[in-house]
Amino acid sequence: MAKCIMVQGTSSNAGKSMLVAALCRIYKTRGYNVAPFKSQNMSLNSYTTKENGEIGIAQMLQAEAAMIEPSIHMNPVLLKPKGDFTSNVIIQGKSIGDMNFYDYQHKYHDDAFNAIKESFKILSEEYDIIIIEGAGSPAEINMRDQDIANMEIAHLADANVILIADIEMGGVFAAIAGTYVLLDDYDRSRLKATVINKFRGNLDILKPGLDRIEEITGEPVLGVLPYDETLRLPEEDSASLTTHVFAEDKDITIAVIRLPKIANFTDIDPFEYESDVALKMVGVNDEIGDVDAIIIPGTRNSTEDMFELHESGLAERIIEKSGEIPVVGICGGLQILSNIIYDEDKRESKHGTIEGLGLLDIESSFSRAGKIVTQSVATIPGDLNGIAGEIFKDISGEEVTGYEIHEGTTELLNSKPLLNIKKGQGNNDEGLIDGASNGNAFGTYFHGIFHNYNFRREFLNYIRVKKGLEAKHGEDPYETQKDYSLNRLAEIVEENLDMDIIDRLLFE
Repeated sequence: MAKCIMVQGTSSNAGKSMLVAALCRIYKTRGYNVAPFKSQNMSLNSYTTKENGEIGIAQMLQAEAAMIEPSIHMNPVLLKPKGDFTSNVIIQGKSIGDMNFYDYQHKYHDDAFNAIKESFKILSEEYDIIIIEGAGSPAEINMRDQDIANMEIAHLADANVILIADIEMGGVFAAIAGTYVLLDDYDRSRLKATVINKFRGNLDILKPGLDRIEEITGEPVLGVLPYDETLRLPEEDSASLTTHVFAEDKDITIAVIRLPKIANFTDIDPFEYESDVALKMVGVNDEIGDVDAIIIPGTRNSTEDMFELHESGLAERIIEKSGEIPVVGICGGLQILSNIIYDEDKRESKHGTIEGLGLLDIESSFSRAGKIVTQSVATIPGDLNGIAGEIFKDISGEEVTGYEIHEGTTELLNSKPLLNIKKGQGNNDEGLIDGASNGNAFGTYFHGIFHNYNFRREFLNYIRVKKGLEAKHGEDPYETQKDYSLNRLAEIVEENLDMDIIDRLLFE
């Protein structure tokens, strides 16, 4: 059976995901067969595995750090919030429907925990080491009886726990001490060490606090991880968009519409690795400004967000800009570009059927019974029309890959498809074509479309040339920088934490 260690946090966004990724890379580099595991995750950023199941994007990154193929068993329970205390519940990659918080916690708890135990057993028989990530805080004592994400998993896996705390949040010592104090003896017996994360400043000033917190907890502080602005890795939670600092004053600026129900926003990540590209997040009450392209990303609720775009007036501002610059829609963003979004049964929202932006001559609808979840492959047609035909003319016939997570379907009127499907679903149940293009707009159901370097390069080179800039070629900066970031993350952890103690916690 695999050796296990677990990382829990004093709060959400404390750095659990990144520390797990770093440990995955460290032990993989040492020659071990390593896998990440997060029993229950709540995230709108999901990834489709080769089993055609959904997992959190963080577990995909951690699997990449471990240099293995992501699997549904690495995140057996995924909750995708839909609002009003309701989430889409995904068990071992497959949606089992929407549940409110009470029903999930009290009526589905045992079924979810059984799936977790099954997935953990599968991984523990296949790998040497499992690095486990908790969720939120283990000190949520009001919900300890229903816990299937923190201490209950540490006991299941017989894993020692490292507690990580975010010093940027303030009150870091109180958060650490409070976590220890609030746990009963049974759970507290699992807490074996502490890490402080995101530190900026003079470590000497912090040292008296480190000594005191070791006295209070009776356990060692493994070290302090510095804040490193050079690291560029996918964000898991849309809340991170509030604090994320995007580059400004670049040669190219792409506006990304920050939809109220934004999801799978990691689709825009590759642009952050382009040295001459800035991303500008545009909320429903913001001005678009002087930008070179607009991307409308995925959303967990197309009709709700379309309503907000109309109400705020941002819809009109996007339509006005579309006469000058490319407008791109991804998944829910594709539906928003439609003439109309049919939702007669009000499955998406109380607004039902609603007019779209009308930038693509297509119609989208929510009539399909189930959700499409698949990895996909397609080719770029040679007869694209509109701006897409001009942008991608030199790579017609090339393959692109992505993944699909959607319930809606789309029918073309006078638009042409953006992609010809080789594997996957695309616009409708025929599974032959994906997306649409006409005028200055194009869209696709393929998440990860801009992760295809040639596709992204041609899109950006079109903008560069139009602005009198030089076209770029060469290596993909996204893949190069991402692997650098994972290696650098591992180096930071090895340089700043006591790895001898971590080894003992894992192997002894």
